[in-house]
Formats: sequence, C-alpha cells, structure tokens
Amino acid sequence: MSDELREVTEAELPANIKALWLKAQSAFELKNYTYSISLCHAVLKEAPGFLDARRLARNAAASENAGKKKKKGLFGGSGLSLMKIPSLGKKDPVAAMMALEVELAKAPFDGQANDMLFDCALRMNLLDTAAFSLETVRSGSPENTKLLHKLAEHYLARDMPDKAADVYNDIVKQDSADIDAVKGAKDATARASMKKQKWEEAQSFRDVMKSSDDAAEQEAANRAAMTRDQMLEKLAKLSEAYASDNENLKLVKDIGSLYEQLEDWPNAYSFFQYAYELSNKDVALQNKATYMKDKAADFQIEELRKGLEADPDNAELKAQYELVISDRTSEQVKEAQERVDRNPTDPQLRYELGLALYKSGDHSSAIPHLQQATRNPHIRTRVLLLLGRTFKAKGMYDLAIKQLSDALADLHGMDGTKKEVLYEKGLIHEEMDDKVSALDSFKQIYEVDYGYRDVAQRVEQSYGG
Repeated sequence: MSDELREVTEAELPANIKALWLKAQSAFELKNYTYSISLCHAVLKEAPGFLDARRLARNAAASENAGKKKKKGLFGGSGLSLMKIPSLGKKDPVAAMMALEVELAKAPFDGQANDMLFDCALRMNLLDTAAFSLETVRSGSPENTKLLHKLAEHYLARDMPDKAADVYNDIVKQDSADIDAVKGAKDATARASMKKQKWEEAQSFRDVMKSSDDAAEQEAANRAAMTRDQMLEKLAKLSEAYASDNENLKLVKDIGSLYEQLEDWPNAYSFFQYAYELSNKDVALQNKATYMKDKAADFQIEELRKGLEADPDNAELKAQYELVISDRTSEQVKEAQERVDRNPTDPQLRYELGLALYKSGDHSSAIPHLQQATRNPHIRTRVLLLLGRTFKAKGMYDLAIKQLSDALADLHGMDGTKKEVLYEKGLIHEEMDDKVSALDSFKQIYEVDYGYRDVAQRVEQSYGG
C-alpha cells in the first residue's frame, strides 16, 4: 500500500470509510472530542493520505487539551514513547504515522512529534501532510522557530514562495534578530512577486495581442532558452520603446531582466534601481537592485583579477584592483556602521559590522562588536567562529581556541557548522605546533565525513599513509 500512497479527498474515500468520517465530524460538533479522535484514527488507518482526518484529529485534540497544563519531561511533551518511532519510520512510515497520531492526541503542538510526522510524510511523498505537521507547530508553538525554518524551506522547495515568506515573517515576529529569517522573507517575497508577475502575464497576454504574429514574437522573447542574439534583438526593440516612454515600470523591469540574462550587471543594476524608484517602493525590486549591485561589483573585481593573472607585472592594473577592493570594503563598513548607529542594541547589526571590519582587515575594531553580538543565542555560534578567526588574524591563538571551544560547546550534531569550527580549530592548533590537538579536531570530522576538504589527507598522513 505504501508504494501507492497518495493524498486523497473526501470524494475518493470508500463508502465504509466515508461513513466513519461523517461520524467523526458529528462527534466533533457534539464536542465528544475523544470519540472524534478515535474515529479519525480509524479513518487514517485505512486512508493515511486523507489529510482532513488529521486536521480534525488535531483540532479535537487541541480542544480536548485546552486549559490543561503541558507536561514537560526530559524528552519533551510526549515522553519516552517517541524515542521508538524514528526506527519504525524507516521500516514502516505508515505505521509510524499512526503511532504519532496517538502521541499527538495527547500533545497536538508537540514539536518533536510533529517533526517526526513531517519526516514520515515526506518519505511517503505526502507533501501537504508534511506541511500540515509543521503548520500545526506554527499555530500552536510559534516560538519553535527551528521548525518554522524547516517549514519555510519546505515551501520554497515546492516553489511556494508566498507561503514561505509568510512563515519567515512569523519567525521575525518571534525573533527580530534572526537574520536568516529576515533575509529569507525578503528573498521569498521577491520570488513570489516575480512569480505572480509571470502568472498574471500568462493569464492576460493573449487577450491583448493584436495578432498571432505578435503572440509568437512575445512567446519567443520570453522563452527561457532565448539565444544571445534573440535577447539583443529584443533589447534593441525595448530600448526604442524606452526612448519614448522612460517611465513605464514594466518596460524598465523587462530591460533590467534582459540585461540580467545577458550578465551585464552594471546596466541590470541601473534599470532595477530605476524600477524601484518608479514603483511604490517595491521591496522585491529593492532587493533585486541590491543583488545586481553586488553582482556588478563582483564582476568588476573578477575581471580585474583575471587581468592581473594574465599580466601580473601591470602596476596600473594592480593599483586599480586594490582601489576597487578598498572602496568596496569601505562602503560595506560604512553601511554597516550606519545601521549600528541607528540601532546600537541590535546584536545582529553588531555582527554585520564586525564581519565588515574583519573583511577590511581592521581586526581590532571588529572585536568589540563581535563580543557584543555573542549575546544573541541564535547567531552566537557563527559569531564565535568569526571571533576565533579574528583573534587568529592577530596572532592571539590561545584566545582564538577559547572562542572556538565555546562554539563547540553549543553544538551537538555534526552538521556543517560544527565541521567548519573543528577545521578552523585544527588549523590554529597547527599554527601553535600542537599536532596532537590539531589531529584530534580533524579526526572528529574524518569519522563522519571522509570527503570534507582535506581532512582525509591530513588524518591518513598522520598514520604514515
């Protein structure tokens, strides 16, 4: 059954299951919540993909448990029984989902149980059910921002940026200093705006075409696989129209998009920035313009770098390269300092300023800002890693090791962040000529990720291999 499992509607339920479903709804209306939940479970045993039954069961459980004190044990709201479910989920996800329904009847908003339900549903490709499990957490335990991030990423993976943006905004309400959520909200909003624009055009463009020839031309212009010659031809036509109507927002955005596809970043930035000014301060366009500005700067730096590689003795080119790098880092420091001046108590802004100062080479000035940024628990690990690198840059290896050790104390699972901290710590131990401690750091990574950077080579060489 699991191989063919899919999400179904009420109309697709067999007659006998539909009868149980109607009874479950009736019991809920009569406020017989326990009976309603048991009937929902009976329905789900036969139709695991019937999401409405899970919704009703959760509503009934929430009503049944309203006003009751939450029991919080060592392993969360649902206790030790949840520990057995992950292994069951790998063998029989459907059975694991039923076991989770029993637990969620006791604690409908339990983060651990809903997270497990998400994983089981995802394994069975029940994408709406997966989203529902974390939406339950969002409605009942919105402070669990870790799972809300997971929900937003799920929506982005399904190309539902509008829903992702809503989730990110909820995270920001809980923690205004969560920079990942702030950025996620902006990016998702931009994606949603662009997607909506394309949808609206797709619904209406045939109605406004004067002829089938116009339609063919428009479709050719909008094809994802347009050749460079086609894009240049289209750009020439749009530029002619722009010359006589330079305040047409859609026209300005279309020209900016063509420049973006042509990877002409300076012109793309110019037109998207103008589009932002023409719009009613559209955040999506502001983000797009900022992104294009960064791409333009990166492109200029990369072109100068390539020029230097081809002609390393060109003193004029080298001076230009160094000037561009200096100007860009100075601009980043200035912008970050202005944000801190406007809101000096925000640890996230302190981190951004510290990072900008670190990149500019002003390590001493970066330190006090980074130290203040450690007060935010959501970015503490990232701040400690940068603080360790800052002390390393100043040759203060003992203080660098202390910051990285503090970061490791906050990390448990061997994720990408922990590997990065361990690797940096190993490098610093090598600088201190402490080969034993360096090897210990590299071995911890080697045990779980053979292919991480050059740890395999470092560890195996220590054995004479």
